[in-house]
Amino acid sequence: MYVTCILLALVIAVATDNSLPPPCDSYIYCYGRLLHVVQMNEIFNDSKHFVDLKMKMPPNETMEIFNNFMEENDQNPNRTEVKNFVEKMFEPRGSEFEPWDPKDWTSHPKFLDKILDSDFKKWASDLNSFWKILGKKMKDEVKQHEELFSIIYVPHPVIVPGGRFLEFYYWDSYWIIRGLLLSEMNLTVKGMLENFLHMVKTYGFVPNGGRVYYARRSQPPLLIPMVKSYLNKTNDVQFIRDNIELLEKEFLFWMTNHTITIDKDGVKYKLARYYAPSSGPRPESYREDYTLAEHLKPEEREYLYLQLKTAAETGWDFSTRWYIHNGTNRGNLTDTNPQYIVPVDLNAILCWNARLLSEFYSLLGNSSKSATYRKLADQWLEAVTQILWHEEIGVWLDYDMLNSVQRNYFYPSNLSPLWTGCYNKSKFSSQRLMKYLENVNIMMNLGGIPTSYQHSMEQWDYPNAWPPLQYIVIMALDNTGDPWTQDLAFELAQRWVRSNYKGYNDTNPHSMFEKYDATIPGQYGKGGEYENQIGFGWTNGVILEFLDKYGSQLTLSLCLVHSLNDEVIVNFRNCVKILTNSRRLEYEKQLELIG
Repeated sequence: MYVTCILLALVIAVATDNSLPPPCDSYIYCYGRLLHVVQMNEIFNDSKHFVDLKMKMPPNETMEIFNNFMEENDQNPNRTEVKNFVEKMFEPRGSEFEPWDPKDWTSHPKFLDKILDSDFKKWASDLNSFWKILGKKMKDEVKQHEELFSIIYVPHPVIVPGGRFLEFYYWDSYWIIRGLLLSEMNLTVKGMLENFLHMVKTYGFVPNGGRVYYARRSQPPLLIPMVKSYLNKTNDVQFIRDNIELLEKEFLFWMTNHTITIDKDGVKYKLARYYAPSSGPRPESYREDYTLAEHLKPEEREYLYLQLKTAAETGWDFSTRWYIHNGTNRGNLTDTNPQYIVPVDLNAILCWNARLLSEFYSLLGNSSKSATYRKLADQWLEAVTQILWHEEIGVWLDYDMLNSVQRNYFYPSNLSPLWTGCYNKSKFSSQRLMKYLENVNIMMNLGGIPTSYQHSMEQWDYPNAWPPLQYIVIMALDNTGDPWTQDLAFELAQRWVRSNYKGYNDTNPHSMFEKYDATIPGQYGKGGEYENQIGFGWTNGVILEFLDKYGSQLTLSLCLVHSLNDEVIVNFRNCVKILTNSRRLEYEKQLELIG
């Protein structure tokens, strides 16, 4: 613990270095007095609302008028005065977009014919139509007057997640794109990929999302796997040929800015961590960050701001997964230290990236580059095995660099190497994996796999269940090729599909949510900085993929279509009676747990 304190003190000292840039270069949207005054007066319930507004005048004129406004109000305007200023100087949210009718949308994509259950087939058809609602096209004005907007111009239409998120997001788009490909919207997908490549040209990497305030942090690097999904569907080798250098540039950004070295038994292993260095609070959560940190010393404040932005880069904002408190994942949000955690999923994804780049270069006939990336993928796999693999329990665990220990806590990401194929098959055992999953009660919750078993009230902890994490676990289990684990994958997928359908069926208008409550089938998730959002891009993509993969087997069970009361349990008991003996034993265990 003494060593941890010393290291943290040194780190905090570095974080106070004034050389750190702001989150972006805009003195309207990313830093400065105007941002502080507007956000701290809380004229909108959500801090993100303000930084998504379009300016009516150029930034310099807006700032000049703001300075005059402050002088007129003795440098201390009240909330009403600030509200009036914003209404005078900014346009309503969403003014960046114009109507868009995707030309490649079809009302009956072929995968619908694989779904046997009529209710699920109708639902999948409804979700297919949601792409037209979530699709957005930027007005020409955004390109002509980028300085007036926080949104980053991209040349092609985008699919947004929904709700408060009126811009594209990096890792969300992996599941959105897979859903779009099932919906046969190949041109839309190609345009989205070209948008990401446009970002790589502009910034040198893909930012967190499509706003300027995301310009100095990223998200899980899934561009190369997105391109692989597109290639598998279209066989568009020319797209790879035209863009291979930009794909490599995105990968090298992570190699250059996110890798660290860990020494084990005299051998140095290169792995990656998240790291998003910039000064000040997150603009889109300015008030929340400022309030959380205001009791701290200045250098501690800047350190916490950096860690909060780094946690946002992970995609898991926020979670006990990133807490380091006396060597544990206990504590609170001020104990967030993702910069010093080596995540299993990030490294599994980067290993996958290297392997895919090797495959792409081989496809293009560049054997030298292919061999280089194949060797790098092998080295990454060895590092993942040596540092993150836990031999005794048979899964992979995040690594705490401050305390030089593996973090033995359940998170769905512990299985991600099985999803990406970055694992040593000679060490892996399906039996040990199933024992681990039994020990962590993977089947305990009827509404899905929880993000953790930590009750922190943060949105990436218990009891929330997130679509991408369900996908990662289920695909990981299925990829083993072992009938036992594949059977579990089907059970978990069926449970998730039924729960999502219940939530959809119980809402008016019918809605898909960003996250769900693992303990209550169909219930939306809670916790975190903002209300649960409706839409929802990655949720729809994951469901469409499960309906495509398991559509010939999935059925709508009576136990999950009624209201959220004791009737659910009654019907669940009735369902047990029609199960095979092997399945019935598992469900009877569930009944014991839920009383």
